[in-house]
Amino acid sequence: MRPLLIILFSGLAITLFGLQKGDDRTMDDKGQIIALYREMYQAMVDKDTATLNRIYAPEFVLVHMTGMRQSKQAYIGAIADGTLNYYSAEHEQMTVTADNERATLQGRSRVSAAVFGGGRHTWPLQLTFHLIKRDGQWLFTSATASTF
Repeated sequence: MRPLLIILFSGLAITLFGLQKGDDRTMDDKGQIIALYREMYQAMVDKDTATLNRIYAPEFVLVHMTGMRQSKQAYIGAIADGTLNYYSAEHEQMTVTADNERATLQGRSRVSAAVFGGGRHTWPLQLTFHLIKRDGQWLFTSATASTF
């Protein structure tokens, strides 16, 4: 089957085959979510708290690999004050499932970071996000971190 459409999105190509009615919206949502994931990582590297505040829902909670839970404000504060330092992220895989107003994203990235006073390391970090669409915008509501 020949591709009907190829979307280039921040270096990621999404090829659509045999589209059914309504698939354009779903692919648009998936593309928006992937872009949001990339924007989030850049904001973490840049310590751009305004962007992080915009893309995380008020109820956002991050569950670290250790099981520690951080609220949106605690997590953003830890990035701002240098408790969590992110230097770069090389994205390897992003899997999105979206259904109208809710979505899940599993992202695998190699992340260079120094966290909680430790030295700088590159982590094979997997984040599983839950998102909600509010006023036409996707927001991260929770994330669970692990390695892959």
